[in-house]
Amino acid sequence: MEPSLLSLEKLDRSSPDLWPEQSVSSVPGVYDFAPLLSPQLSPDPQNLDLEEQDFNLLYQFRLLTALEIIEEVKKLQNVAYQLGLEEAKEMTRGKYLHILNNKKPK
Repeated sequence: MEPSLLSLEKLDRSSPDLWPEQSVSSVPGVYDFAPLLSPQLSPDPQNLDLEEQDFNLLYQFRLLTALEIIEEVKKLQNVAYQLGLEEAKEMTRGKYLHILNNKKPK
């Protein structure tokens, strides 16, 4: 082993207690910052402007396992990536055809 690459530093690998379970008198706990029931995390479905098709899709997603949800997210990422490639191709095409020039009419 190369002596110049050797480090004598001792690293403390213990996990810090950033969020104690219960509040100590001067140290707030995690439940002081995030309540158990957050209204932002579970909006009322009646207030959402969803159509029947949206509700059906949500119901289908609710039936999926965690791995199946991950697969769906990967599919969406792939579709978004392909759409970005297609858009870049069309923008380049428009540039070469001078479609997007900012010419002012005389």
